[in-house]
Order: sequence, then C-alpha cells, then structure tokens
Amino acid sequence: MKGTVIYHAPVGDLQVDWEDGAITALKRAGADVKEAGAPNGLTEQVFRQLDEYFAGTRRRFDFPHRLHGTPFQEKVWAALRDIPYGETRSYKDIAEAIGHPKAFRAVGMANHANPICIAVPCHRVIGAGGALVGYGGGLDMKTALLALEKAHRR
Repeated sequence: MKGTVIYHAPVGDLQVDWEDGAITALKRAGADVKEAGAPNGLTEQVFRQLDEYFAGTRRRFDFPHRLHGTPFQEKVWAALRDIPYGETRSYKDIAEAIGHPKAFRAVGMANHANPICIAVPCHRVIGAGGALVGYGGGLDMKTALLALEKAHRR
C-alpha cells in the first residue's frame, strides 16, 4: 500500500508520501497536490515528530523511511544526517566528509535530490562563505528552518 498526506507546517504545507510501512518522500507540497488520504499510524508518527521539531524539542528523526538513490547520493544523504542540529556545513565540507573532496557540485546535486527534507537535513548545507544557496523547498523555507534551529540550539 502507498499514499500521500499533507502536514500543515509553520513553513508551509509538506507532502508526506509513504509506501509499505516507510516514508518515501517529505517535501514542500506543490499547489497541485491534493491530500490523497487520511493520516495513518505511520504518518501520525511523522506528524508528531515534525510537531516536536517545530516546537524546538526534537533534534533527530527516527520514523521509518526509505531512500532510493545512487550509491553516491546515499553517501551524501548519510553525511547530511551527521550534521548536528543548529549547525551548517558547506558543500565542500560534505564532499570531504564522504571522501570526494572535489565533488562539491555533485554533492549539491545529491543534496537537491534528497527526497526527505528536514529529517535528512539538506537545509543545513550552505554555500561557500556562508551563502544560503539552493533549496528544493525554497530559500524562505531554508532560512526559516535554520532560524528555528538557531533559536532552539542548546
């Protein structure tokens, strides 16, 4: 079984896709997305964890999810999960962390392809010199997420 539900977040509506007991996508909902179903036990768990995140009490997510990508993308996504809450890293930092120091552009592409925003924190990756660049949910969402984490960082 699979489905889609919408989570009404402070940063805008988020589309939550699930299949066979795991989340397969968490992304900013487009204007054309309709809520296809009612929340179930899995999506209620995601909603609860997102509520805690937006309240500033959750730092990491542990809901079941499934990422499908190339081996390189999966390395990048694993490195994203290692960025501490409230901190940022550059594309170059991630490239060095995964053993491909010159692949910062490819890291950017993998970051952009991340299907599970917030929980796999691609918003914590910034450009050289601290520039806020590129984010699938829009720079307004990226700015809001970084500000939220900065406000609740201990």
